[in-house]
Amino acid sequence: MTSPDVLVRAATARGVTTLTLDSPHNRNALSTPLMTQLLAGLAEAVADDAVRVIVLDHTGPVFCSGADLKETAAAYASGTVPAGMLGDVLAAVWECPKPVVAKVAGPARAGGLGLIAAADLAVCAREATFAFTEVRIGVVPAVISATVLPRLHPRAAAELYLTGDTFDGRRAAEIGLVTAAVPADGLDAAVAGYCDSLVRGAPRALAGAKELLRRRPAADLREEIAGLSTLSTGYFLSEEGREGVLAFREKRPARWVPAADGDAEADAGR
Repeated sequence: MTSPDVLVRAATARGVTTLTLDSPHNRNALSTPLMTQLLAGLAEAVADDAVRVIVLDHTGPVFCSGADLKETAAAYASGTVPAGMLGDVLAAVWECPKPVVAKVAGPARAGGLGLIAAADLAVCAREATFAFTEVRIGVVPAVISATVLPRLHPRAAAELYLTGDTFDGRRAAEIGLVTAAVPADGLDAAVAGYCDSLVRGAPRALAGAKELLRRRPAADLREEIAGLSTLSTGYFLSEEGREGVLAFREKRPARWVPAADGDAEADAGR
């Protein structure tokens, strides 16, 4: 019995797990097998306390071409399409308690843009291209709107949803789809820089900060401030809060900051 193809590869180093979409033959399309493996990879990274940050990467020139249209066409006979699983993937990335960084070296289309928007941070090569191509094949960008529309400026969303036109990395950064667009030869360094910053944050505090970013404020300002004050006090009195304040006063890294490779070797030799 042959084993299923590995379409999502995982590797972990210094608190960062990289999940690499590895289906270049179909431009990393969001097939059911790939999405199944991506969900499993995300769940495993979340369950591992040593993992602090998750990076979404890709092999081949294309980050993600969106839905697997070959699979979709084959599913017409049963009257179903795999949009439901795409929703599960976007929700898993969006709700992940650990920071997720999308590393985009090449084009992304349709559902691939939903994946990028679901990540907390996204860095792309300036040369990368993007497009909401759904209207050009007679459908709408429905599921991905859950993650895309909170990111995009409304006028840009209207233009790009309705025209299906292609835009580059610089425009993607201008309209909020990605965090930064950098020269292709600087992409690795840019992503590494964000990861180095993220692993310095306390795990519970990072998860809490992500919840704040998704929070819907109370209608009454004083009620909102009271709730946030209680939340703040809880974090200051937590084990992480106490350790963070002490580390700051002692001018040392907090205990949760992963040791650099050289530091780890030095500690092992003591």
